[in-house]
Amino acid sequence: MRVLVAGATGAIGRELVPMLVSGGHEVYGTTRAPERAEWLRASGAKPIVLDVYDAAAVREAMGVSRPAVVIHQLTDLAAGFGPEQLRANARLRRVGTRHLVDAMLATSGRRLVAQSAAWLYAPGPTPRTEDDPLRDPEASPDDEVTPGILELERLVLRTAGIDGLVLRYGFLYGPGTANRTPRDISEGPYVHVTDAARAAALAVERGTAGPYNIVERADTVSNMRARKELGWEPMNRAASATSRPERTHGS
Repeated sequence: MRVLVAGATGAIGRELVPMLVSGGHEVYGTTRAPERAEWLRASGAKPIVLDVYDAAAVREAMGVSRPAVVIHQLTDLAAGFGPEQLRANARLRRVGTRHLVDAMLATSGRRLVAQSAAWLYAPGPTPRTEDDPLRDPEASPDDEVTPGILELERLVLRTAGIDGLVLRYGFLYGPGTANRTPRDISEGPYVHVTDAARAAALAVERGTAGPYNIVERADTVSNMRARKELGWEPMNRAASATSRPERTHGS
């Protein structure tokens, strides 16, 4: 199957692309950085150097790759997690997602798997499920994250003609992320970056449209839907890290 991974050289993309290639898919991967194209090529993917803010370039990339499935892993957090970076990331989720959706509607691809967040549920009884509401951004005017997530999910889940799945990841830890172990995460659900990538790989061919919580522990946020529909299971790396703190993930 032809798969286009948008944001293919980020933390999740670097885990995901080899999984898709080894699974027999024909993989196209986008990157903003020309120097990262060689990694994609060496990994067995066809690289596309792309600025997702350029709507015409996104349409051209979609026309060249003709994917059956698009996986949206675009973020803009390489410079950190300060207010300016979070605003830039929210803009990417709004504008970049719109450009991907519009380009898909102009071509043959209809299945869209997109990255979202599992720590944005409104307060309520736990564990929170996908049927529970997310935060109201109007209640927190300084919230830089939720408006971008809400717009991304609206575009992916409510655009006619798009078979959309959103993967609500917990805070990432592991290689290429800001957190070495879950102990580096002060609060909220979490998931190892390899498990996050595996959920996206499974969603290429499994699961009905809608949101899925991709979290390692299900005490505050339920991961039952992902287990049942995607066949996804976390690998319990957190327990391993706690019992053997001297080891690093991926070693």
